[in-house]
Amino acid sequence: MEFLRPRTWEEALAAKAEHPSAVPLAGGTDVMVEINFDHRRPTHLMDLNRVRDLYEWEVGEETVRLGASVPYTKIIECLAAELPGLALASHTVGSPQIRNRGSVGGNLGAASPAGDSHPALLAAGAEVEAESVRGTRFLSVEDFYTGVKRNALAEDELIRAVHIRKADGPQQFSKVGTRNAMVIAVCAFGLALHPETRTVRTGLGSAAPTPLRARAAEDFLGAALEEGGHWESGRPPAPSVARRFAELCSGACDPIDDVRGSAAYRRRAVGVMARRTLGWTWGAYAERSTRCA
Repeated sequence: MEFLRPRTWEEALAAKAEHPSAVPLAGGTDVMVEINFDHRRPTHLMDLNRVRDLYEWEVGEETVRLGASVPYTKIIECLAAELPGLALASHTVGSPQIRNRGSVGGNLGAASPAGDSHPALLAAGAEVEAESVRGTRFLSVEDFYTGVKRNALAEDELIRAVHIRKADGPQQFSKVGTRNAMVIAVCAFGLALHPETRTVRTGLGSAAPTPLRARAAEDFLGAALEEGGHWESGRPPAPSVARRFAELCSGACDPIDDVRGSAAYRRRAVGVMARRTLGWTWGAYAERSTRCA
């Protein structure tokens, strides 16, 4: 195994173009586990730790540009106001040591259906900034996942940053596991209210071959909130609306049976999380509406 250590982003892109099979390494929280257990044996390993650009973030007017190597700890400490759903998800990632090393860019590169950041990225609305020596392109996070641990990156591309919409309303994240952190999710759920556009977005994790949105559930809830005048009044939706939303979220799942849980349990758990997170997010929205009235 050859070890590559680029000092700049330009050197990293050149090295990736010359060695397309090179595996990027920043936090190493996924890659090193696979190598240690001999599940992966790449010909080249590319250490990106000296590329400082990847550890920077920028808060813009509408989005946050998050460098691919910004660790979860920084999201929790510095970006909880702008990215509350992602900050909540970051709290559940491993131990403090893992949160100090792991990053959203690494989570995206691994593309595991159980990755904790995926539901929050889907619910908030995010784009992946991918780059190669050929140029830069932006992929919506929905299009980025192509299969179990597969993504839409070309062989010579690297993830440079993730662009995530700043929260304009309450966001929540929920995860089922044997404990709150330091565990792979049996299933996970993210929900974001977007009052400015009067829309709802969801994110489901570990409930299908790829992370995904429950689009039918989003459309149903969005229409119910609009027709009932809930955005203006702050009144909670009827229990029947919450139940139907939960059913549609469960119906969006395409889970498997494995050692962590059965497919039936995952569907059931996603529905429960959908109903609960709707209650939490709407409660926060109603409280904010009352304060601002």
